[in-house]
Amino acid sequence: METGMSDHRIASLDDLAHAYPNPMAPASLFKEIDHVDANYAALIAASPFFVLATVGPEGLDCSPRGDLPGFVTVRDAKTLLIPDRKGNNRLDSLKNILFDDRIGMLFLIPGCGETLRVNGRAEISCDPELLSQFEMAGKLPASVMVVHVEAVYFQCSRAVVRAELWNPERQVDRRNLPSPGTILRDITARNVAVETFDGRAYDEALPGRVKATLY
Repeated sequence: METGMSDHRIASLDDLAHAYPNPMAPASLFKEIDHVDANYAALIAASPFFVLATVGPEGLDCSPRGDLPGFVTVRDAKTLLIPDRKGNNRLDSLKNILFDDRIGMLFLIPGCGETLRVNGRAEISCDPELLSQFEMAGKLPASVMVVHVEAVYFQCSRAVVRAELWNPERQVDRRNLPSPGTILRDITARNVAVETFDGRAYDEALPGRVKATLY
């Protein structure tokens, strides 16, 4: 069935301007700076979680990063240091950075409506002295991402407010959603080349495995 969507597709800057006729508020422009000042450093220090966007030869990637607040260190106004803790070793983000060092970061702070956006370029370091700065539970990160900051600005609270993200009454009961084991079981069931996956055993072992491998 024809939807007519192509007739109304935004395909140019003029089309975009027509759909969004209101001018940008001045604050939306001058809130962006090319370094981390004291105010933006305070937001980074309070954040236990950010999403990392990268791009590489196989496409885009968006990956979560989290630890105790302050795990992202502001070395100076133009440099952030981020330890790479244990994960699934897909290494999608790190592989992308090797091909294209441009990154985007979106920091969230529990209870705070504003988010913080950081754009820049990244490199990956295994300098022993650098790794030692991020020892946790007697373990070192595999590497440290060194981010060279190019743009920093806060995002207003509208999205978080609309989502009621920090409203405890809006929290979803995890039991009402497919579990990791269920997802893996159903995906492998459609692949004749993969043996039957025991989703229940996977779910039962997962909490202990996560706890044991945080660092």
